[in-house]
Amino acid sequence: MTERLPQSDPALDDALVEGVLAHRLRPLAKTITLIESQRPDHQARAQRVLERLLPASGGAVRIGISGVPGVGKSTFVEALGLYLIEQGHRVAVLAVDPSSSLSGGSILGDKTRMEGLAQRPEAFIRPSPSSGSLGGVAEKTRETLLVCEAAGFDVVIVETVGVGQSETAVAGMTDLFCLLQLPNAGDDLQAIKKGIMELADLIVINKADIDPAAATRAQAQIRTALHMLRPASPNWTPPVLTLSALRKEGIAAYWQTVCEYRRSMSASGEFEARRRHQALAWMWELIDAGLRSRFRGHAGVKADLARLQAAVEDGSTTPAAAARALLGHLDGLGAQRERAAPN
Repeated sequence: MTERLPQSDPALDDALVEGVLAHRLRPLAKTITLIESQRPDHQARAQRVLERLLPASGGAVRIGISGVPGVGKSTFVEALGLYLIEQGHRVAVLAVDPSSSLSGGSILGDKTRMEGLAQRPEAFIRPSPSSGSLGGVAEKTRETLLVCEAAGFDVVIVETVGVGQSETAVAGMTDLFCLLQLPNAGDDLQAIKKGIMELADLIVINKADIDPAAATRAQAQIRTALHMLRPASPNWTPPVLTLSALRKEGIAAYWQTVCEYRRSMSASGEFEARRRHQALAWMWELIDAGLRSRFRGHAGVKADLARLQAAVEDGSTTPAAAARALLGHLDGLGAQRERAAPN
């Protein structure tokens, strides 16, 4: 259930910040709801709260989990989360669901599918609707990740829908991107997209207990495929692991590999460099999104957009001329450029 947001009040914002820093779950949930709100006043408040929480963030291991539907992402995330809690960690899971076309809310209900993990006080699971965002990653996932770190969670897992460009999106906000595959994945290497394989820092063949021979064969074939690609880092060759999340077999080896990855990347300086690059990329994404929003909200653009779209569709003007006319509104030249555009 979504938390009700309080009215704007500096004292209430103080309470949110203090509650998150005290590792309390209710203020954490309220802060995330504030971040996800589309109301301009809520967005302004969220940025103020985030600025105050930022110094306490950055200390977690950020893991991205992706893979095709049915590969067992939620089962794997729950098995991993329970294992990490046994090792003394606090785990936050940001499970990005497809959005309902009617309500806009999450429809897969990852929290209900991770019932065992959800009952642990050391865990926090936040299902968030993708709301049509590119790659199935919720628009505010990055901000939510930072808030979870400020709340004391030292492992943050982002589980994506696993369709479209989700792999690129999650790789751009996490320290390690893990791609889950099925045991028969190696039977047809043509089905393995080169771009996805190049993004992966670690590949896991889940459900290996169903057909161990097929899993071993897939492991060998994917390793061969990886050798044909240029590794993203000279200091790390993506391993290919087999495990069974349902039986909780291979989870310890997986976590050991994650720790080895972080040690290797930290020693070479790539770990911090990756986070700096991600922060800059995030800034430019926000700038692009802000410019698009302001462009569509411009009075001149709103007045001419429908007419120019129709003109492009019926061929009476070119897309380039229409774009120039609309963009010209941003510097007051829209009407002049439209008049000068050829019919």
